[in-house]
Amino acid sequence: MSTHVNDAGTVRRLLTTPATWAVVGLSQNQERAAYGVARFVRDHLGMTIVPVNLRGEDTLGETGYKTLADVPGPVDVVDCFVNSRRVGEVVDDAIAEKERLGITAVWLQLGVIDEQAAERAKAAGLEVVMDTCPAIEAPRLGL
Repeated sequence: MSTHVNDAGTVRRLLTTPATWAVVGLSQNQERAAYGVARFVRDHLGMTIVPVNLRGEDTLGETGYKTLADVPGPVDVVDCFVNSRRVGEVVDDAIAEKERLGITAVWLQLGVIDEQAAERAKAAGLEVVMDTCPAIEAPRLGL
């Protein structure tokens, strides 16, 4: 059970402010949720996407990278499509790369919950959205 509460204003701002989203877990596998959601974030919300996956695969016509540390930048939002057991490492990477890349927020996808990682991100000055999806939130907000 998550104790984190997403701030509606933060969700709206992240979904409506032009930005670059590093989508961690986005690969060429069109069967995975990350693929459809990244396409939605790019095509419907107008964001730039940067695929980050273990193989560094290019996806959706964008250059892929193996880790956030490999991304030349800038990145505003780190969108985490990894399971809850692994997301803490991704959040820690986002914190480590915050200044270099310009990261302002981490978005943990639907079903991805790590309270301690969320607290670390907040303590580092990052905004946190957890356990929801842009493709769910955008229609709720009329976007």
